[in-house]
Amino acid sequence: MDGLNAQEQRELQGRMEKKQMKEFMTMYSRLVQRCFDDCVNDFTTKSLQSKEEGCVMKCVDKYLKGSERLGQRFQEQNAAMMQSGQLPGR
Repeated sequence: MDGLNAQEQRELQGRMEKKQMKEFMTMYSRLVQRCFDDCVNDFTTKSLQSKEEGCVMKCVDKYLKGSERLGQRFQEQNAAMMQSGQLPGR
């Protein structure tokens, strides 16, 4: 970003923020859909039954922990590649 003027930096920052928000919303949507499909079975009441609520909580926790671990591994691999002088895609 050093070679960009202030206007270009703001534009790039805005694009990056939009992309991050889109990725977050995609992840959130997948999480909701997956946990709903896996846990919600009874449509005779408006609210979740305690069994369904427990299932949703476990599902969300597992999904978030998995995503966090995946992010950590990605950072570890990226750092290792940078240290060894390898660049992704080469």
